[in-house]
Amino acid sequence: MLKEERQQNILQILNEEHKIIASDMSRRLSVSEDTIRRDLKELDKKGLIKRVHSGALRIGPPVVDFTTRQHISSDIKTRLAKKAMDFINDDMVILIDGGTTNLQFVKQIPLSLKATVITNSPPIAMALGEHQDVEVIMVGGTLFKQSMVNLGIDTVEALDSMRADLYIMGVYNIDPHIGISVPSISEALVKRKMANISTEILAMVTSDKLDTVSNHIICPTSELTYLVTENVNANVKKLYNNHEIVVVE
Repeated sequence: MLKEERQQNILQILNEEHKIIASDMSRRLSVSEDTIRRDLKELDKKGLIKRVHSGALRIGPPVVDFTTRQHISSDIKTRLAKKAMDFINDDMVILIDGGTTNLQFVKQIPLSLKATVITNSPPIAMALGEHQDVEVIMVGGTLFKQSMVNLGIDTVEALDSMRADLYIMGVYNIDPHIGISVPSISEALVKRKMANISTEILAMVTSDKLDTVSNHIICPTSELTYLVTENVNANVKKLYNNHEIVVVE
C-alpha cells in the first residue's frame, strides 16, 4: 500500500470512528507502529488531525470568524437551542459566553422570561434588547473580534464578584477523555473562570465538534452537567453518562 493511500485510509477511519490508536492502525493496515506514527506526524503537520498520546483525534471544524460561522449548520444549532430551553426557568442567573449556537439559544428565549443574564458577548447582549424582564449584565474587557467576545484580565476580575445558576458554555472542541478545549489561551482562561463560578454547566455541541481537541484545555468534560447534541455514537454517549452528564439528543 502506498503512503498516500495508507494516509487516506487513516483519515477515513478517523472520520468514521473519531479516534485512532497507533497500535490498532498498525494491525489493521499491516505496517509497523513506527510507520503509523510517521503518518500521524505528517498528517498533524498538514493540519488534518491532532496527534495525542498513542494515536490521534479529529481536529474539529475550522476556526473562522463569527459572521461566517453564523451561516454554518444554522438549522442544527436552532434545534439544539430549542432543546436547551427545557433547562431555563424564571428567576435564574444565566451566564452565557460567545458562540453562534449560543446566539441561536438566546433567540429562542421567550419574551416572558424573568431572569438575569451575564454575558461577555456583545451580539448576545444586543439580542436580549427586547426582553423587558431580563436584566443583562455585560462583562467588559478587550473585544476578541474573531469570536465577538470580551476577554482579558478585566473580564476575569469582573467575574470574581458574580455567581451563576447555569453557564451556557460555547464549545469549540470536546473529548470525553481529554476535556473541553479551545484554540485561544485567552478564551480558555475566561471560560475556566465562568465554569468555576457556575452551579451547573450546559453545552450545545454540533456533531462535528465531538471527539475533537484543541491546544488549550478549559476543564475536564466531567464538569459538564448537560450536553445537548446530535448523532452521538452509543459508546461515546456511555462515556459521557459515566461522567454523570445528562446527554440530550
